[in-house]
Amino acid sequence: MKILFLDTVHPILAERLSALGSTCIDAAGFSKEKCLEELHSADGIVIRSRFTMNEEFLQFAPQLKFIARSGAGMENIDERYCKKRGIVLFNAPEGNRNAVGEHALGMLLALLNKLHTADRDVRLGKWDREGNRGLELDGKTVGIIGYGNNGSAFAKKLRGFDVKLMAYDKYKKNFGDHFVMECTLNAILKNADVISFHIPQNNETLFMANDQFFTKLQKPIFLLNLSRGKIVETAALVKAMETGKVLGAGLDVLEYEKTSFESFFEQEIPTDFSYLLNSDKVILSPHVGGWTEESYFKLSDVLADKIIEHYSL
Repeated sequence: MKILFLDTVHPILAERLSALGSTCIDAAGFSKEKCLEELHSADGIVIRSRFTMNEEFLQFAPQLKFIARSGAGMENIDERYCKKRGIVLFNAPEGNRNAVGEHALGMLLALLNKLHTADRDVRLGKWDREGNRGLELDGKTVGIIGYGNNGSAFAKKLRGFDVKLMAYDKYKKNFGDHFVMECTLNAILKNADVISFHIPQNNETLFMANDQFFTKLQKPIFLLNLSRGKIVETAALVKAMETGKVLGAGLDVLEYEKTSFESFFEQEIPTDFSYLLNSDKVILSPHVGGWTEESYFKLSDVLADKIIEHYSL
């Protein structure tokens, strides 16, 4: 098979596929026009987020058998069109779930203990112990929305803490155990001290955390989002922070993200984003929750496993 790598991924994927007879072409540095030329004879595509995999793009790949997404989210792929064409889709949420779980826990502990402001103050010569007094995670109720690979990985990281853990997943049932209480979304909105999003972006989840969502909260929360930026409506979040509904937020993803992460700050900064940038109650990271040295390898290794198994290479 001829496999076109449109984005840079760990070389283990190409190494494993090449060892079994596939021709792997590194097209990460190709122009879009050059990629379209190569697509004509491609059997497989490996992507991250460089191009949108829609009919307009995929019509140039008449013999395409599969698309492999190095990551979890599939919102950049027209799944309906691919199903119509018989194009098999692979992703690798197993590859970065541990990294996401650890990142979520790190953000939460940093928020509760004000590590970001304490570090800044000390560097500025300000010894403010009272202003940086933190909160303990023990005794809190943590609500996880989305209990797939990433949500369950976060729950696993929380097992060392004396917390009450609630989880809601619209598409999964009977996943609760002695530590995780399976519940409704309303139960989380009523009881949680912390709410963490671990869901894909689609028509049902777009701006799920909106004004109505925050209005239903029964007590102030800390909010984490390590899923997709457009799950949380920034304007609604800012309003919720101003009214005390949200005490703090850890955001690895943002509503304003572009396809190319590297060009993020080339856009005009919206007022609501400026609020987040200047708030001591917010910790931000550049969509790196699942982006560790270990996960970089595992994402490609998992994809290799799935492709090899599916095609019996």
